[in-house]
Order: sequence, then C-alpha cells, then structure tokens
Amino acid sequence: MSEGFRSTKLADVTARFVEHDWAFPRMHEAAIAAHWRARIARSPGLFDGTVLLCCAHDVVDGIARLDLFATRYSIFTYYRHVRHADPRIRNAFAAIVPWTADGAVLLGEMGAHTANAGQLYFPCGTPDPDDVRGTSVDLTGSAARELAEETGLALPADAATEWVMLAGEDQLAFLRPVRFPETAAALEARIADHLRREAAPELAGMRSVRGAAEIDPARMPGFVRAYLGDAFPTRA
Repeated sequence: MSEGFRSTKLADVTARFVEHDWAFPRMHEAAIAAHWRARIARSPGLFDGTVLLCCAHDVVDGIARLDLFATRYSIFTYYRHVRHADPRIRNAFAAIVPWTADGAVLLGEMGAHTANAGQLYFPCGTPDPDDVRGTSVDLTGSAARELAEETGLALPADAATEWVMLAGEDQLAFLRPVRFPETAAALEARIADHLRREAAPELAGMRSVRGAAEIDPARMPGFVRAYLGDAFPTRA
C-alpha cells in the first residue's frame, strides 16, 4: 500500500458509542482555544459542533469493530494539528467511493468556505451525533448520508456492501466502493444541478480520475492518494 497507509478488505463495519475520559483536551485547553480562534479568523463559518473520534478498534473475521466517543470540533482540529499526539485516538470516518459506468472515480472539490478548501476527496465527514442509534453508530448510514447531502446521489439498489479500510496518518478511512450505472459526464451533470440548488454547498464541483497520472499530491489527502494508487496502478 502506497502513501504509508495499510489496506484491509472488510465484509462489514460496526461501531458503538462509548464514554471515554480523554486527557488531551484538559492538557491543552489554552492551545486548543488559541488554535480555534485562528481557524475562525480564517474561516468564520466554521461551527464548533460535536464529532465522534475512535478510541479503540479491531478487525475479526473480516468485520471491523470500533468504539467512538464524543468531543468538540475545535478539539479535533487542534488534535489533527499536533500529529501523533495520542496514537490511541483515531479519526475514523466512512465514505462512498463513486465509480462510474465508464471507469472513473469521482472526487469532490471542497468549497472555499470549508475547513479543507480546495482539497479533493470522496464525499465524507467525521461522524457526529446524527449517526448515533442508541448505543451504536451507523457508519454505513453516515457514508450514504454524506454522499446524498453533498452530491444529491442515492446509492443504487444493487450497490456492493464490501469495504476497504485504510489505516495511516492517525486515520481510519472506511471506504465503500460503489459503481453507478451512469457515465462520469452524466453523474457530474446531476451533481452540478444539485449544487446549483444548494444555498451553501460544501462542494465547489467534482473531479473525475481515470488513471494514476491524475493523482494530485498537493490537493488529495493521503488516504485518497493511497486508494487511487491501488485502483490505478502505474504500469511499467
């Protein structure tokens, strides 16, 4: 696996919501506040809501099991800023990887008002309380919800259910590759229509990738480059 990520194929992903006493926010309270003020100054639209991070995970018989706990987005952003601050805590998230009928992978370009402006990655987001169902966290639903909210696309009825877990850079990216029956051009037109109807769309547009030569190290996060590097291997 390229880009320092380990790849594991999975049959399913399950998660539960737990209480976790995380010392990091108490130890870095002043630094977190200062970092958040700087982020707000650059991107005034950011919201300090609740997000879920992973404090434990394992894979048994092809099924990933995660424990997720609640924290504030401001804490999460500072934690990502000071990389490897606590190796037990991971940013775990799920995403649909949209494959088109003509062999392209679709990536969203994040809008200028978002925290990751200009970056290219699969429609996704850090799990939040909307994904909690009693004591469980619905990562499958989270991935489908993010896809629908950002692109307007619903999953095909015959969508594959297998996952790929990419582990690296303090992240656990759970990617569900799904092939849509339309071409890249048709899907991009549908998504563009959806974005035009949105008051403040998260995405500025879409990018289709058809080969390794189109992998953009400057704008694609590591997990995206790792997935695409495996999907489109460089030929000698």
